[in-house]
Amino acid sequence: MCTVVVRRSAGQPLRVLALRDELTTRAFDDPGRWWPDSPDVVAGRDRLAGGTWCASRVGTGATALVLNRPHRREAEPGAASRGVLPLLAVARGSDWRSRVDLAGMAAFLLVLATPDRLVTWDFDGERLRETTHPEGTVMVTSGGPEDRKTERHLAGFRAADPPDGWRHLVQDAPPRDDPGALVVRHEKDGRVFATVFGQLIEAEPGRLRLSWSREPWTARPWHTLVVGPEARGAG
Repeated sequence: MCTVVVRRSAGQPLRVLALRDELTTRAFDDPGRWWPDSPDVVAGRDRLAGGTWCASRVGTGATALVLNRPHRREAEPGAASRGVLPLLAVARGSDWRSRVDLAGMAAFLLVLATPDRLVTWDFDGERLRETTHPEGTVMVTSGGPEDRKTERHLAGFRAADPPDGWRHLVQDAPPRDDPGALVVRHEKDGRVFATVFGQLIEAEPGRLRLSWSREPWTARPWHTLVVGPEARGAG
C-alpha cells in the first residue's frame, strides 16, 4: 500500500481511499472473507505471504492499512510479515502491539481508522511512533519522494466529495513514472512496480460498502460489495 486518504466527520460514515503500489507480478486476490477465524473481516489477500494490505471489520466499522516505509526495506529472516498488521489492528485495536514481535520486521506505517479515531504507527526498523490525527481529511504515503503526493493532491481530496469525487481525482491522469503521481508505473531491470489496485471504503458499525478496481485510473466500472443493510442492492 502506498497512498491512503481518510475522511472522518462527526455523524458521517468513515471514508477511505487506498491505492496499492506493488510489483505487477505479485499475485493477490480481490477483497473477500478469506480468513475463517475472522468471518467479520473483508480484505484483499496477498497470495505470496497470505496477509493483506487493507482490512475492514464489518461489526466495528474499522479499517486498517499498512504502507511500506523506506527506513528498512527488507525484513530479517524469520521476522513477521507486514501483511499480518491490518488483520491484527482491526481485531485488536491498539492492542495489536501485544500480538506481534516487531524485531527484524521491515519498516512500515500502520493506519487504523474507525468512525471515532484515526491513529498511525510509524516503525523505522527500531522505534515505533504513534500519532493520533484530528477529524477531517488526512493523506498518508510511503514517505520519501512519495510525500509529494500530499503536497500535490491533499487539497483536491479535501475539496471533493467521496466516493465519486475521489474516484475522479484518481482517474485524472494515467500511470506515470513519478513518485508524486497518484497512480504510478516504474520499470527497472525488467521488473514493473505500479499501482495495481484501488479501493474506496465507506464504513460504520454494522455496514461496509467497498468498491475496487485493478485499473483505478480508467473509466471502467468498479466492483462493489455491500455488507449489512442495503446489501441486496449491490452489484
